[in-house]
Amino acid sequence: MVISVAGEGKTAAVRFLLSVWIFIPGCDSDVTCRNDNGVPVDWYILYKYPHMIGGGLKYLYMDAHSTNGWTLSTKIISESGALANTLEPLLDFYDKPTTDFGYLLYNDQPPDCAVSQSYGHSKGVVMLDKTGKTGVWLSHSTPRFPTYHNRNFWPNNGNRNAQTFLCVTFPYNIFGEIGEQLNYIRVFPFDSYIPADFPNELRCIAQRNCDPPRAPWNRIAMLTSYAGRIFVSVAKYSSFGDDLYSGLISRSLRKNLFVRTWGNPGQSHLLPSNCSNPDCNVYNVKVVKLPQAFLTDTVDHSKWCVTEDGPMTCIADLNRMESQKKRGGGAICTDDRVVVRAFYALIRRCEPCPSNG
Repeated sequence: MVISVAGEGKTAAVRFLLSVWIFIPGCDSDVTCRNDNGVPVDWYILYKYPHMIGGGLKYLYMDAHSTNGWTLSTKIISESGALANTLEPLLDFYDKPTTDFGYLLYNDQPPDCAVSQSYGHSKGVVMLDKTGKTGVWLSHSTPRFPTYHNRNFWPNNGNRNAQTFLCVTFPYNIFGEIGEQLNYIRVFPFDSYIPADFPNELRCIAQRNCDPPRAPWNRIAMLTSYAGRIFVSVAKYSSFGDDLYSGLISRSLRKNLFVRTWGNPGQSHLLPSNCSNPDCNVYNVKVVKLPQAFLTDTVDHSKWCVTEDGPMTCIADLNRMESQKKRGGGAICTDDRVVVRAFYALIRRCEPCPSNG
């Protein structure tokens, strides 16, 4: 979106109105990312604490207007704040369906059933408003979220571990491209309503009958948010057969990558840090420092990666483990410098590479 105003005598009021239009999208639509106060924002990131801090319901918040990175939210994630405000159109739809609203909820650990590992290790929410011409893509790492057809959207299991959430407001016409990315990931849709006149790329996912992806088994898409910010969606299909971080993201960026994924001690075959390519080493982040807490990867179920000096931070789906080389997954990345600094500053200890590289 490009807005131009002729003449040199633009008043401060005009400049202010333009900035509001550019950076507070979707003023005529309820379907946007919304901050803790319910105000529309182009994007936000949440980093939820594990159970030993505030019962696992406190979270850090950052959005498109942040200039200094993280702030500790005063809200409770299960009851109020950014997630509740963003999900309100979905919760209202449960009570009163309308034909101009559509949604797709996907999760490899859905609320009420088990899922084959042939589906991607991926979790998210898609909502669209055909009349208002906006939509939301909320990517996250929380099993069984959101609960099924329930205004109490937060699952009890969500309290235990730290989790990450990335919400981006996109124009309605971007969601065909987002559907293509979700097809490569092969997300598991556990609840949806995609009317016939909505993007076919989302309808086939909801109906689980999309044409399968083809070689080279990965897809990178540049997605422009409603306010004009570029996000990079990286997706890999199960046949890609390699780690998302060392096999795709780091090689694409040609940068060393610091990766935070779950280090569940009950899981075997965790992938070690990888220094086989000196131009793009991948280091497992073992300890992060959040306000009020040092977190090991055994209580942190978030998935994210960052480069040391830019240009990219990614909120991702997959863990670094051998079995997930064979599963679909992806990441949504931003080159926002504030976000890069905020995530890199969390790192306190990384796993060294094995002596054989």
